[in-house]
Amino acid sequence: MRRALVVLVALTLLGGLAAWQLSSPQGMSATEDRDVGVPGDPDHGRLVFYAGGCASCHATPGQQDRLRLGGGLELASPFGTFVAPNISPHQDDGIGRWRDNDLANALLAGVSPKGTHYFPAFPYPSYTKMGSEDVHDLMAFLRTLEPVAGKAPDHRLAFPFTIRRAIGLWKWLFFIPGPLGADQQHDAPWNRGRYLVEGLGHCGECHTPRNFLGATMASARLSGAPSLDGRGYAPNITPHQNGIGAWTKDDIAEVLASGMTPNFDAVGSSMVDVVRNTSQLPDADRAAIATYLLSLPPLEGRPKKTRPAGAG
Repeated sequence: MRRALVVLVALTLLGGLAAWQLSSPQGMSATEDRDVGVPGDPDHGRLVFYAGGCASCHATPGQQDRLRLGGGLELASPFGTFVAPNISPHQDDGIGRWRDNDLANALLAGVSPKGTHYFPAFPYPSYTKMGSEDVHDLMAFLRTLEPVAGKAPDHRLAFPFTIRRAIGLWKWLFFIPGPLGADQQHDAPWNRGRYLVEGLGHCGECHTPRNFLGATMASARLSGAPSLDGRGYAPNITPHQNGIGAWTKDDIAEVLASGMTPNFDAVGSSMVDVVRNTSQLPDADRAAIATYLLSLPPLEGRPKKTRPAGAG
């Protein structure tokens, strides 16, 4: 009996040590060696900013300037309420003291400058597919913006979701770091569309259902999902009859440019804000997104119960 107890304690300690090691924050140097120290191009960084939807979460609520990035937007979820932080170039309240590598670690590895995990409410599981040039171009653009004073409030999460170290175990299960390489079987527009949808544009973060731990389900990618706050539904955007199967490339590109659907309706809900971003992109990027989406396997998903606004 005593020997069994000793073995149980030893196994518990070993399991604890293994969990501690697996949950350790792994920065960019531990995921992949990428050169992000080259000075960026702020003009291109502006396009990265809009393609990445940065303003949708980080623009200060209650005002119209999408480049005033004081944070504060509350994102309700089953795990508690997340609050988007200040990412303006304010020296104390924002990211004014960040280096390019700090932004790279945040976007590509989900690790803060303090060496702690970010919660995946920040969509780094998609942003990790970004190329290094886009990272330092984005930082160059962010540095041109107005510093906004004031820190955003802390997240309001219930125990045990307050334990950031535990996010390391979530990453071990679900996070696949690394860039999205070109698929040589497809042309440049298709690969650009894939990069925008799967990586920079992080479409799957809303349009893909999640498991009970909040990870997106690869088998149902882009087939539609209830919003995490339970107050809406992001529709199926695969080429299924329940999704965008009847849409043309021009239809999709038009939605992304103006918000108008093929049936002369307008997108609604959070897609309104998405269109404010995608309307700033070049026509070629919107066409590339359409090309990629229509090439995907049609998935039935769950038929949406909202109005037939397509992507709204």
